[in-house]
Amino acid sequence: MKMMLSAGRRMLSTTDSSAPNPAKARLSWKPLLMVSALLAGCSGLVSREETFEPQTIHFDSSELGQLPPGFSTALTGGGGPISWLVREDSTAPDGKSVLVQDSSDDTSYRFPLCIYEKTRARDVAVEVSYKAISGKVDQAGGIILRYNPENYYIARANALEDNIDLFKTVRGKRSKIEEAPVKVAAGEWHTLRFEAKGPRLKVAFDGKVVIEKDDRTFSHPGQVGLWTKADSVSAFANLKIERAQ
Repeated sequence: MKMMLSAGRRMLSTTDSSAPNPAKARLSWKPLLMVSALLAGCSGLVSREETFEPQTIHFDSSELGQLPPGFSTALTGGGGPISWLVREDSTAPDGKSVLVQDSSDDTSYRFPLCIYEKTRARDVAVEVSYKAISGKVDQAGGIILRYNPENYYIARANALEDNIDLFKTVRGKRSKIEEAPVKVAAGEWHTLRFEAKGPRLKVAFDGKVVIEKDDRTFSHPGQVGLWTKADSVSAFANLKIERAQ
């Protein structure tokens, strides 16, 4: 961009302002028009990247046995097909329907994702009610932020390991950023919250901040979503999306 602006100034400086030739006068404006158009295009690109609406998503209005409207699914790693669908759950903290990942393929490096398509944000906080239902390899559930396919942050709770982990996945390869030992009771509803603001990543569990760490791997806007691992059958409710504090 700086090179184009400099080029525009050089072209303007070669124009003889004292000459009455109208062709030269018209030519002198072309670099400025080119730069203005490029700036407008860049500005438009930035505005299209951010699509953010604070909201809380309940699943009671979604059709049972189906993926909720506005969501899509993806899989990082291997293993069999994934299955995200709405189920009735009389224990749900608010309402009677929840979103469940109910496939139970025990491939260890298998991460079913459920992406909310209507939000792209950089600085955002996502909170969800989470319950571990079953799993022999893992009983894990989590939140993903700044998602672009195969690149994203993860905050997850694990009822088999009794810990909360903060991960990043880069081109499909997951690595740990930080871990906190926390009791995660299976079969019970918990609140998981994941917030990103600039490089600062913050994870809270049942209202208490358990991880706070800086990481600069992903600095651009991305989608938000939910995450499980291997054979984890996990339920989610009350998906809240809001601006980072």
